[in-house]
Amino acid sequence: MRAVTVHPGRTSTLAVSEVTDPDPGPRDLLVDGLALGVCGTDREIISGGYGWAPPGQDHLVLGHESLGRVRQAPPGSDIAVGDLVAGVVRRPDPVPCGACAHGQFDMCRNGRYTERGIKEIDGYGSTSWTVDVDYAVPLDPGLDQAGVLMEPTSVVAKAWDQIDRVGNRAWFEPRTVLVTGAGPIGLLAALLGTQRGLDVHILDVVTGGPKPRLVADLGATYHHEGLEKLGRELQPDIVVEATGVGRLVLDAMTVTGPYGIVCLTGVSTPGRRLAVDAGGLNREVVLENDALLGSVNANLTHFRMAAEALAKADHGWLNRLISRRVPLSRAEEAFERQDGDVKVVLDLEQD
Repeated sequence: MRAVTVHPGRTSTLAVSEVTDPDPGPRDLLVDGLALGVCGTDREIISGGYGWAPPGQDHLVLGHESLGRVRQAPPGSDIAVGDLVAGVVRRPDPVPCGACAHGQFDMCRNGRYTERGIKEIDGYGSTSWTVDVDYAVPLDPGLDQAGVLMEPTSVVAKAWDQIDRVGNRAWFEPRTVLVTGAGPIGLLAALLGTQRGLDVHILDVVTGGPKPRLVADLGATYHHEGLEKLGRELQPDIVVEATGVGRLVLDAMTVTGPYGIVCLTGVSTPGRRLAVDAGGLNREVVLENDALLGSVNANLTHFRMAAEALAKADHGWLNRLISRRVPLSRAEEAFERQDGDVKVVLDLEQD
Protein backbone atom coordinates (compact mmCIF):
# COMPACT_ATOMS: atom_id res chain seq x y z
CA MET A 1 0.00 0.00 0.00
CA ARG A 2 1.00 3.65 -0.31
CA ALA A 3 1.75 5.86 2.68
CA VAL A 4 3.16 9.27 3.54
CA THR A 5 6.45 8.65 5.34
CA VAL A 6 9.21 10.66 7.01
CA HIS A 7 12.47 9.90 8.77
CA PRO A 8 12.06 11.72 12.11
CA GLY A 9 14.92 13.98 13.10
CA ARG A 10 15.95 14.59 9.49
CA THR A 11 14.83 17.28 7.06
CA SER A 12 13.51 16.83 3.52
CA THR A 13 12.53 13.16 3.93
CA LEU A 14 8.80 13.43 3.21
CA ALA A 15 7.82 10.83 0.60
CA VAL A 16 4.93 8.78 -0.70
CA SER A 17 6.27 5.27 -0.19
CA GLU A 18 5.25 1.68 -0.69
CA VAL A 19 4.93 0.04 2.73
CA THR A 20 3.73 -3.32 3.96
CA ASP A 21 -0.02 -3.85 4.01
CA PRO A 22 -1.50 -3.86 7.52
CA ASP A 23 -2.16 -7.18 9.21
CA PRO A 24 -5.17 -6.78 11.53
CA GLY A 25 -5.09 -8.49 14.89
CA PRO A 26 -8.13 -10.12 16.55
CA ARG A 27 -9.28 -6.78 18.07
CA ASP A 28 -8.45 -4.61 15.07
CA LEU A 29 -10.54 -2.88 12.48
CA LEU A 30 -9.14 -2.91 8.96
CA VAL A 31 -9.89 0.53 7.52
CA ASP A 32 -9.62 2.05 4.06
CA GLY A 33 -8.07 5.49 4.46
CA LEU A 34 -10.20 8.29 3.02
CA ALA A 35 -8.55 11.52 4.12
CA LEU A 36 -5.87 12.90 6.39
CA GLY A 37 -5.89 16.34 7.99
CA VAL A 38 -2.68 18.39 8.03
CA CYS A 39 -1.57 20.46 11.02
CA GLY A 40 1.43 22.25 12.48
CA THR A 41 2.62 19.14 14.32
CA ASP A 42 3.03 17.36 10.98
CA ARG A 43 5.06 20.26 9.59
CA GLU A 44 7.28 20.20 12.67
CA ILE A 45 7.92 16.48 12.17
CA ILE A 46 8.70 17.04 8.48
CA SER A 47 11.19 19.78 9.41
CA GLY A 48 13.06 17.31 11.62
CA GLY A 49 12.23 19.08 14.86
CA TYR A 50 9.91 16.49 16.36
CA GLY A 51 8.68 12.91 16.02
CA TRP A 52 9.90 9.39 16.76
CA ALA A 53 9.84 6.32 14.51
CA PRO A 54 8.50 3.01 15.85
CA PRO A 55 11.14 0.89 17.59
CA GLY A 56 13.32 -0.98 15.09
CA GLN A 57 12.11 1.15 12.18
CA ASP A 58 13.84 4.12 10.53
CA HIS A 59 10.69 5.72 9.11
CA LEU A 60 7.35 6.89 10.49
CA VAL A 61 4.04 6.81 8.64
CA LEU A 62 2.80 10.35 9.18
CA GLY A 63 -0.69 11.51 10.12
CA HIS A 64 -2.88 11.73 13.20
CA GLU A 65 -6.03 13.46 11.86
CA SER A 66 -7.73 10.41 10.40
CA LEU A 67 -10.82 9.50 8.45
CA GLY A 68 -11.54 6.04 7.06
CA ARG A 69 -14.20 3.52 6.18
CA VAL A 70 -14.24 0.10 7.83
CA ARG A 71 -13.46 -2.78 5.48
CA GLN A 72 -13.27 -5.51 8.11
CA ALA A 73 -14.42 -5.63 11.75
CA PRO A 74 -13.92 -8.26 14.48
CA PRO A 75 -16.93 -10.38 15.44
CA GLY A 76 -19.16 -8.78 18.08
CA SER A 77 -17.86 -5.27 17.45
CA ASP A 78 -20.21 -2.30 17.79
CA ILE A 79 -18.52 -0.88 14.68
CA ALA A 80 -19.59 -2.44 11.40
CA VAL A 81 -18.22 -2.80 7.90
CA GLY A 82 -18.92 0.41 5.97
CA ASP A 83 -18.91 2.70 9.01
CA LEU A 84 -17.00 5.98 8.91
CA VAL A 85 -14.43 6.04 11.73
CA ALA A 86 -11.63 8.12 13.16
CA GLY A 87 -8.79 6.71 15.21
CA VAL A 88 -7.74 8.03 18.59
CA VAL A 89 -4.20 9.42 18.51
CA ARG A 90 -2.65 8.72 21.90
CA ARG A 91 -2.14 5.40 23.66
CA PRO A 92 -1.50 4.99 27.40
CA ASP A 93 1.98 4.26 28.68
CA PRO A 94 2.76 0.62 29.51
CA VAL A 95 3.42 1.14 33.22
CA PRO A 96 0.77 2.75 33.45
CA CYS A 97 0.82 6.00 35.40
CA GLY A 98 -2.24 6.87 37.49
CA ALA A 99 -3.80 9.04 34.78
CA CYS A 100 -3.35 6.42 32.06
CA ALA A 101 -4.70 3.73 34.37
CA HIS A 102 -7.91 5.74 34.64
CA GLY A 103 -8.30 6.23 30.87
CA GLN A 104 -6.94 9.78 30.99
CA PHE A 105 -3.90 9.10 28.82
CA ASP A 106 -4.03 12.66 27.51
CA MET A 107 -2.79 13.60 30.99
CA CYS A 108 0.05 11.03 31.12
CA ARG A 109 2.33 11.79 34.07
CA ASN A 110 5.55 10.02 33.03
CA GLY A 111 5.73 10.78 29.29
CA ARG A 112 5.81 7.14 28.21
CA TYR A 113 2.65 7.42 26.13
CA THR A 114 2.79 6.76 22.38
CA GLU A 115 0.95 8.55 19.55
CA ARG A 116 -0.14 7.51 16.08
CA GLY A 117 1.84 9.36 13.44
CA ILE A 118 3.88 11.26 16.01
CA LYS A 119 5.57 9.12 18.63
CA GLU A 120 6.63 5.51 18.10
CA ILE A 121 3.48 4.29 16.29
CA ASP A 122 2.80 4.61 12.57
CA GLY A 123 0.06 7.07 11.75
CA TYR A 124 -3.05 7.10 9.62
CA GLY A 125 -1.49 8.56 6.46
CA SER A 126 -1.87 5.44 4.32
CA THR A 127 -4.39 3.97 1.90
CA SER A 128 -5.36 1.44 4.55
CA TRP A 129 -4.68 1.12 8.26
CA THR A 130 -5.66 -0.85 11.32
CA VAL A 131 -6.86 0.37 14.70
CA ASP A 132 -7.88 -1.47 17.84
CA VAL A 133 -11.65 -1.30 18.00
CA ASP A 134 -11.38 0.24 21.49
CA TYR A 135 -9.52 3.23 19.98
CA ALA A 136 -11.86 3.86 17.06
CA VAL A 137 -14.85 6.21 17.15
CA PRO A 138 -17.69 5.93 14.61
CA LEU A 139 -18.92 9.09 12.90
CA ASP A 140 -22.25 10.30 11.59
CA PRO A 141 -22.32 8.99 7.98
CA GLY A 142 -23.70 12.33 6.81
CA LEU A 143 -20.37 13.99 7.65
CA ASP A 144 -18.63 12.35 4.70
CA GLN A 145 -15.26 14.13 4.11
CA ALA A 146 -15.90 16.61 6.95
CA GLY A 147 -15.32 13.70 9.33
CA VAL A 148 -11.60 14.39 8.92
CA LEU A 149 -12.14 17.27 11.37
CA MET A 150 -12.67 14.77 14.16
CA GLU A 151 -9.22 14.96 15.77
CA PRO A 152 -8.95 18.77 16.00
CA THR A 153 -12.53 18.82 17.27
CA SER A 154 -11.53 16.36 20.00
CA VAL A 155 -8.81 18.81 21.07
CA VAL A 156 -11.32 21.64 21.55
CA ALA A 157 -13.86 19.27 23.11
CA LYS A 158 -11.23 18.56 25.75
CA ALA A 159 -10.54 22.28 26.14
CA TRP A 160 -14.23 22.97 26.80
CA ASP A 161 -14.43 20.01 29.17
CA GLN A 162 -11.51 21.44 31.15
CA ILE A 163 -13.05 24.93 31.12
CA ASP A 164 -16.25 23.50 32.56
CA ARG A 165 -14.37 21.62 35.27
CA VAL A 166 -12.44 24.72 36.32
CA GLY A 167 -15.49 26.99 36.13
CA ASN A 168 -17.51 24.67 38.33
CA ARG A 169 -15.15 25.22 41.26
CA ALA A 170 -17.79 27.88 42.09
CA TRP A 171 -20.96 29.29 40.54
CA PHE A 172 -20.41 29.27 36.77
CA GLU A 173 -22.75 30.82 34.24
CA PRO A 174 -20.59 32.21 31.41
CA ARG A 175 -22.12 34.34 28.69
CA THR A 176 -19.27 35.62 26.51
CA VAL A 177 -16.30 33.81 25.02
CA LEU A 178 -13.44 35.31 23.02
CA VAL A 179 -11.41 33.05 20.75
CA THR A 180 -8.06 34.38 19.53
CA GLY A 181 -7.18 32.92 16.14
CA ALA A 182 -9.49 31.81 13.32
CA GLY A 183 -7.56 28.74 12.26
CA PRO A 184 -9.15 25.27 12.47
CA ILE A 185 -8.75 25.02 16.26
CA GLY A 186 -10.13 28.53 16.82
CA LEU A 187 -13.09 28.02 14.49
CA LEU A 188 -13.94 24.63 16.00
CA ALA A 189 -13.62 26.08 19.51
CA ALA A 190 -16.06 28.77 18.42
CA LEU A 191 -18.41 26.12 17.02
CA LEU A 192 -18.57 24.37 20.38
CA GLY A 193 -19.07 27.74 22.06
CA THR A 194 -22.10 28.50 19.89
CA GLN A 195 -23.44 25.01 20.59
CA ARG A 196 -23.33 25.97 24.28
CA GLY A 197 -25.42 29.05 23.56
CA LEU A 198 -22.60 31.51 24.32
CA ASP A 199 -22.00 34.90 22.73
CA VAL A 200 -18.92 34.02 20.69
CA HIS A 201 -16.33 36.50 19.39
CA ILE A 202 -13.29 35.61 17.27
CA LEU A 203 -10.20 37.78 16.85
CA ASP A 204 -7.84 37.33 13.91
CA VAL A 205 -5.51 39.56 11.90
CA VAL A 206 -6.89 38.84 8.43
CA THR A 207 -9.68 40.94 6.96
CA GLY A 208 -10.30 38.99 3.74
CA GLY A 209 -10.53 35.39 2.62
CA PRO A 210 -12.99 32.81 3.95
CA LYS A 211 -12.55 33.32 7.70
CA PRO A 212 -14.84 36.34 8.31
CA ARG A 213 -17.70 34.67 6.44
CA LEU A 214 -17.19 31.37 8.24
CA VAL A 215 -17.42 33.21 11.55
CA ALA A 216 -20.52 35.16 10.53
CA ASP A 217 -22.29 32.02 9.28
CA LEU A 218 -21.55 30.39 12.62
CA GLY A 219 -23.52 33.19 14.30
CA ALA A 220 -20.38 34.58 15.94
CA THR A 221 -18.74 38.02 15.62
CA TYR A 222 -15.44 38.56 13.81
CA HIS A 223 -12.90 41.16 14.99
CA HIS A 224 -9.47 42.24 13.80
CA GLU A 225 -8.68 45.15 16.16
CA GLY A 226 -6.22 44.94 19.06
CA LEU A 227 -6.87 42.45 21.84
CA GLU A 228 -6.50 44.98 24.66
CA LYS A 229 -9.21 47.27 23.26
CA LEU A 230 -11.52 44.39 22.42
CA GLY A 231 -11.04 42.87 25.86
CA ARG A 232 -12.05 46.12 27.58
CA GLU A 233 -15.23 46.18 25.51
CA LEU A 234 -16.21 42.53 25.90
CA GLN A 235 -14.91 41.58 29.37
CA PRO A 236 -15.24 37.94 28.28
CA ASP A 237 -15.93 35.24 30.82
CA ILE A 238 -13.75 32.81 28.83
CA VAL A 239 -10.83 33.27 26.46
CA VAL A 240 -9.68 30.40 24.26
CA GLU A 241 -6.23 31.29 22.92
CA ALA A 242 -5.59 29.37 19.70
CA THR A 243 -2.61 31.14 18.10
CA GLY A 244 0.37 30.47 20.35
CA VAL A 245 1.61 34.01 19.61
CA GLY A 246 3.54 35.09 22.71
CA ARG A 247 2.12 38.59 23.05
CA LEU A 248 -1.46 37.36 22.57
CA VAL A 249 -0.93 34.64 25.15
CA LEU A 250 0.17 37.20 27.73
CA ASP A 251 -2.51 39.73 26.85
CA ALA A 252 -5.21 37.06 26.97
CA MET A 253 -4.49 36.63 30.67
CA THR A 254 -5.50 40.23 31.37
CA VAL A 255 -8.70 40.77 29.36
CA THR A 256 -11.26 38.55 31.10
CA GLY A 257 -13.86 39.76 33.50
CA PRO A 258 -13.62 38.78 37.19
CA TYR A 259 -13.40 35.02 37.80
CA GLY A 260 -12.40 34.58 34.18
CA ILE A 261 -10.89 31.51 32.58
CA VAL A 262 -8.16 31.53 29.95
CA CYS A 263 -7.54 28.26 28.12
CA LEU A 264 -4.36 28.07 26.04
CA THR A 265 -4.54 25.69 23.07
CA GLY A 266 -1.90 27.19 20.76
CA VAL A 267 1.68 25.92 20.98
CA SER A 268 4.24 28.74 21.00
CA THR A 269 7.65 28.79 19.35
CA PRO A 270 10.33 28.94 22.08
CA GLY A 271 13.11 31.51 22.17
CA ARG A 272 11.10 34.68 21.60
CA ARG A 273 11.52 37.05 24.54
CA LEU A 274 8.97 39.64 25.65
CA ALA A 275 9.03 42.29 28.36
CA VAL A 276 6.39 41.40 30.94
CA ASP A 277 5.07 43.18 34.03
CA ALA A 278 5.04 39.93 35.99
CA GLY A 279 3.93 41.65 39.19
CA GLY A 280 0.99 43.35 37.51
CA LEU A 281 -0.03 40.13 35.78
CA ASN A 282 0.14 38.18 39.02
CA ARG A 283 -1.83 40.85 40.86
CA GLU A 284 -4.63 40.80 38.30
CA VAL A 285 -4.90 37.00 38.16
CA VAL A 286 -4.96 36.67 41.96
CA LEU A 287 -7.25 39.59 42.81
CA GLU A 288 -9.72 38.63 40.06
CA ASN A 289 -9.74 34.91 40.95
CA ASP A 290 -8.81 34.18 37.36
CA ALA A 291 -7.73 30.76 36.13
CA LEU A 292 -5.21 29.85 33.45
CA LEU A 293 -4.93 26.37 31.97
CA GLY A 294 -3.30 24.65 29.03
CA SER A 295 -4.99 21.95 27.00
CA VAL A 296 -3.71 19.63 24.27
CA ASN A 297 -4.45 16.16 22.93
CA ALA A 298 -7.57 14.23 23.91
CA ASN A 299 -8.72 10.93 25.34
CA LEU A 300 -11.47 8.58 24.18
CA THR A 301 -14.18 10.52 26.02
CA HIS A 302 -13.22 13.72 24.19
CA PHE A 303 -13.29 11.96 20.82
CA ARG A 304 -16.84 10.86 21.57
CA MET A 305 -17.76 14.41 22.58
CA ALA A 306 -16.27 15.59 19.30
CA ALA A 307 -18.30 13.06 17.30
CA GLU A 308 -21.49 14.38 18.92
CA ALA A 309 -20.53 18.01 18.25
CA LEU A 310 -19.79 17.34 14.59
CA ALA A 311 -23.02 15.40 14.14
CA LYS A 312 -24.99 18.41 15.46
CA ALA A 313 -23.10 20.96 13.36
CA ASP A 314 -24.08 22.26 9.95
CA HIS A 315 -22.27 19.83 7.65
CA GLY A 316 -22.03 22.37 4.87
CA TRP A 317 -20.26 24.79 7.20
CA LEU A 318 -17.84 22.06 8.28
CA ASN A 319 -17.01 21.23 4.67
CA ARG A 320 -16.18 24.89 4.04
CA LEU A 321 -13.43 24.67 6.66
CA ILE A 322 -11.60 22.37 4.25
CA SER A 323 -10.01 24.94 1.97
CA ARG A 324 -7.78 22.57 -0.03
CA ARG A 325 -7.87 18.88 -0.88
CA VAL A 326 -4.60 17.51 -2.23
CA PRO A 327 -4.24 14.07 -3.89
CA LEU A 328 -1.87 11.58 -2.32
CA SER A 329 0.52 11.68 -5.29
CA ARG A 330 1.17 15.39 -4.59
CA ALA A 331 1.47 15.01 -0.82
CA GLU A 332 4.22 17.60 -0.46
CA GLU A 333 1.80 20.34 -1.57
CA ALA A 334 -0.50 19.59 1.36
CA PHE A 335 2.21 20.55 3.86
CA GLU A 336 3.10 23.84 2.15
CA ARG A 337 1.26 26.87 3.55
CA GLN A 338 -0.77 28.91 1.06
CA ASP A 339 -2.73 32.14 1.40
CA GLY A 340 -6.36 31.47 2.22
CA ASP A 341 -5.72 28.09 3.85
CA VAL A 342 -8.00 27.14 6.69
CA LYS A 343 -7.83 23.34 6.80
CA VAL A 344 -5.80 21.38 4.28
CA VAL A 345 -6.63 17.72 3.71
CA LEU A 346 -4.72 14.98 1.97
CA ASP A 347 -7.09 12.85 -0.15
CA LEU A 348 -6.00 9.25 0.32
CA GLU A 349 -8.39 7.94 -2.36
CA GLN A 350 -7.27 10.26 -5.14
CA ASP A 351 -3.89 9.49 -6.67
